[in-house]
Amino acid sequence: MYVLETAQGRLYTGISTDVTRRLSEHAGGKRGARALRGKGPLTLCYQQAVGDRSRALKLEYRVKQLSVSAKRRLIAGELTLESLLGFRSEQVISAASSSDAGSDSGHPRSRSCRS
Repeated sequence: MYVLETAQGRLYTGISTDVTRRLSEHAGGKRGARALRGKGPLTLCYQQAVGDRSRALKLEYRVKQLSVSAKRRLIAGELTLESLLGFRSEQVISAASSSDAGSDSGHPRSRSCRS
């Protein structure tokens, strides 16, 4: 799961097994989300391996339901993904390591996003 920020400060949440590839697709425009077309440079604010597709879709839905301030708290590390579905940390980590969740390092934040 990942969160992008547009040049205008809007947040976009998505899932992918390869966040780097998906970010380049969004930036290229053709295979990227329509919501991001023409929105300027995109910044990867948050990424986290979450396990299987089912869990990723549930978490993506929950994150999309959050207020902007709650999403910013997630990006800043003040809110955890585990708390969104009631998972314990070790459940998310073990699920992510047991599935092919992508090539990201599991590090949740990039310091270049607004807080």
